[in-house]
Amino acid sequence: MNLVYSDSQGNVFDHPDFLALGRNAEMITEIMEDELIPLPEGATLVSLPFTRPVGIDAETGDMKLVPGDYHAVGALLPQGFTRLLLPGYVKSDKTKALPLFGYTAVVWKDDAFYVAARLSDNPYFWNPIHCDVTELESQVKTLTAKYPENRLYAHLSNCALGYECLTASNTFLQRWEGAVPVSYSCNAGCFGCISEQPDESGFVAPQTRMNFKPQIEEITQIMLEHLRTPDSIISFGQGCEGEPSTQAALIIPAIKQVREQTKMGYININTNAGLTDHIRGIVDAGLDLMRVSTISALDDHYNAYYKPRAYTLKNVEKSLRYATDKGVITSINYLVFPGVTDREEEIEAMIEFVRRTGLKLIQLRNLNIDPESYLGIIPKARGELLGMKQMIEIFEQELPDVVLGSYSHTPKFYASDRNTTMVL
Repeated sequence: MNLVYSDSQGNVFDHPDFLALGRNAEMITEIMEDELIPLPEGATLVSLPFTRPVGIDAETGDMKLVPGDYHAVGALLPQGFTRLLLPGYVKSDKTKALPLFGYTAVVWKDDAFYVAARLSDNPYFWNPIHCDVTELESQVKTLTAKYPENRLYAHLSNCALGYECLTASNTFLQRWEGAVPVSYSCNAGCFGCISEQPDESGFVAPQTRMNFKPQIEEITQIMLEHLRTPDSIISFGQGCEGEPSTQAALIIPAIKQVREQTKMGYININTNAGLTDHIRGIVDAGLDLMRVSTISALDDHYNAYYKPRAYTLKNVEKSLRYATDKGVITSINYLVFPGVTDREEEIEAMIEFVRRTGLKLIQLRNLNIDPESYLGIIPKARGELLGMKQMIEIFEQELPDVVLGSYSHTPKFYASDRNTTMVL
């Protein structure tokens, strides 16, 4: 399997004399054949600035930098695929941070690109190819004209057309999982936040956070427009907002008003679940699904990344347990990173956390972060590093009643034969 690299103009090549390597945290490692799948439809190859590609010289067997002014290349995977290894590289300028994306090791093999990844969910619904831009533009015009005073539709139109956010696009296409952002504030200071970064962080937030407080009517208009089919999902908590539960005073009456008018579809919240009292109110108002974002079930790791304000991981656990006990289908948005998530102590803690909270689904989501910056803020490994593939196999064995997936699903998903939909 040949190393893949790029020049300073972004042209991508495979090296005939260098074998590809990957990274598991700081450790540069061999890529095994059973870790590779063909580059998925909808994936993107990107050049990693400020890096040098590292490979194995096929003639000598030595690990070497590719000579010349070249950069490492990674793949950005669509939803449904879990990264197993980072690209093999070293930083050429350690003061520079990579943009906030989830870089995956990519190789050239059998006249095609392959990536170190695993199929975790049906990729169809979140494949950008299935978002028709012409239809989207038409629907944006239709709904913004129908609700000219609705600031949320105006905000989401930029998310859909400018940022190409598929959840926002679904809101206009009136299908699958749609977005209804509500919050400009947050009770956490996530290190890798994609909508707000302090000037001194060294990162550029790839999205702009909403800067207004919506009216309840603006929220219910979007919810009622979207909840038109049995399988529709409308979700609070998007990448363009802060923590939605900080706006429980808006969410609770909005849910109640919508449910007075329709029982169609499902209402979901993507949340850090730190504000337990607020979550209880939202659950009791008629919530159907809840996805909680977490990076670890260990306090020191969780706190280092999320920087929670006036809540702890125990609050998160209480919120999940309450929602589960009330019949809400609960899942975690598990931000995974090769060389960290697959640490022995991380795996053990997460298994116990899942058992205590009664989760139905672990959504394996690739953490978008500069690896060196992330590794610099979190605790060092305390146990053995098992590898992402083995970690997933352990979860499957130890948590047989919990689904490993990549995104939120409606209740009928859990009663179906999921294997029939897991195709490339």
